[in-house]
Amino acid sequence: MNDYISVSQLTKYIKYRIDNDQNLQEVYLKGEISNFKAHSRGHFYFTLKDETSRINAVMFASNASKIKFKPEDGMKVLVTGRISVYEATGGYQIYVNEMSEDGIGNLYVAFEQLKKKLAEKGLFAPEHKQKIPKIPRRVGVITAPTGAAIRDIISTISRRFPATEVILLPALVQGEAAKDDIVRQIKRAPQYDLDVLIVGRGGGSIEDLWAFNEEIVAQAIYDCPIPTISAVGHEIDFTIADFVADLRAPTPTGAAEMAVPNKSDVLSYIQQLSLRNKNNMQTILALKKKALEQIKGHYILNNPLDLYAAKTQKLDYLIENLLKNYKLIIKNKQTKLKVMTDRTIFKTPESILDKTKQKYAILLSKLNALSPLKTLERGYSIIKQNDKAITSIHELHTNDTISLQLKDGSKEAVIK
Repeated sequence: MNDYISVSQLTKYIKYRIDNDQNLQEVYLKGEISNFKAHSRGHFYFTLKDETSRINAVMFASNASKIKFKPEDGMKVLVTGRISVYEATGGYQIYVNEMSEDGIGNLYVAFEQLKKKLAEKGLFAPEHKQKIPKIPRRVGVITAPTGAAIRDIISTISRRFPATEVILLPALVQGEAAKDDIVRQIKRAPQYDLDVLIVGRGGGSIEDLWAFNEEIVAQAIYDCPIPTISAVGHEIDFTIADFVADLRAPTPTGAAEMAVPNKSDVLSYIQQLSLRNKNNMQTILALKKKALEQIKGHYILNNPLDLYAAKTQKLDYLIENLLKNYKLIIKNKQTKLKVMTDRTIFKTPESILDKTKQKYAILLSKLNALSPLKTLERGYSIIKQNDKAITSIHELHTNDTISLQLKDGSKEAVIK
């Protein structure tokens, strides 16, 4: 029995041998990602495989946070790490320290992924772009305080439109800390009452320009209330900042040319406006002068008493018509009054009363003739049972109590 060991002892022994093998402490592997899972705590768990074999892989959050792209199943990658044994399962796996995309390049993949993400969020949408003012009073520039970029921008603005003030907001434009420095200056820019903001730097490799491909820089440009021009690298260089800015310039010099007008063009435009304004004023004065001459030559101004005479004549005409119409109305009312007073009712009202009394007597006679009381006076009676008039002997039965209505009252009777 002393020759047997436990599974745990065996696993610990294998782990010890692997962990102490110098050849397995830093291993470079390439393969395809499968079963990728990003844990909520930031760790990556996946399988790295080739045509015939596979190995489990773990990349802890401290290292996973440094990669510039999002790993996905099917992606071919290059990884660096150490080999060890996970005792709970007894399986060996690689603990990844670094990972990059095989072939395309880590930074390019990260660039495309972030570009797609921000486009879906609407940061590149044209409706969010602000217009660059034609004649800015003050232009802010976020770039390195030394170098060709700031010199080119200042000299170009001074040459094209010296009335515009240039405010330098110095920032790091390369390295790990550059993105935070650029964001800090973008957020400070509104304090300087700027009309335009230029963000950029001179040319370089994709690694040199990477600060302008960071998501926090893109978000800061999008949130900036100042119209922003992106001027990063050379004409062939494109960064995320170019897509989110209100205007993209191919170079820092180009940004300065887009930010301010050419003073000779402005002077020429002002001269055109002055000439146009002068011509317009002359045209307006000529029209007003012509209108004044027409008013001065009007018949009324030359013969004001004629206007009074015409109004007096019209007033007399209205008064005459008023009096005529008034008399006509009075005459019509008098005629209607005479017609009414000539009626019989006004002349012999007694005859009308006699006729009315005669009609009343005739109606009363007819009413009495139809009255049931007159019938009762002639010896007839009305038989009722339960206040209902009886009109047939078939409605009565032996011992029924009935009421006899006579001319001077009523009595009850019983049917035998």
